[in-house]
Amino acid sequence: MLAPSFEEEVARYHLAVPEITRGNPGPVKDLYSRLDDVTLANPFGGIARGWAQVEARLDQASRQFQDGEMLGFDTITSYTARDTAYLVETEHFRARLEGAPVTEEFALRVTSVFRREEGYWKLVHRHADPAARPQSRRSLAQPAGN
Repeated sequence: MLAPSFEEEVARYHLAVPEITRGNPGPVKDLYSRLDDVTLANPFGGIARGWAQVEARLDQASRQFQDGEMLGFDTITSYTARDTAYLVETEHFRARLEGAPVTEEFALRVTSVFRREEGYWKLVHRHADPAARPQSRRSLAQPAGN
């Protein structure tokens, strides 16, 4: 069997990502490398490093959302080299945050890095944050201790 192309892996990624907003982290977990250098910086803050931390953070993120619906991906750019690739996108979805009475729309700025391992593209880094639209300079300031 021929290993999937990067484009085929991105299509699989686009099917997996919305599952987090439905409380199901499994499909995204399946895309990740299991090596110690994997990282995840999700909108809930902090950076997880290593598979154990990334897996726990994916579980945590999936518990924050319910009733998710993907509205679309705006691909800004992507790049593929022999054994590495990246994807820069805006993800648009609707979901209900845990405990909230209604769904809300979200737009996340996302950078994903992939590495070829044993012929297959594996996710090694994902950074998603809510700064998909221009932010004010004031939004950069944080109180001490945060």
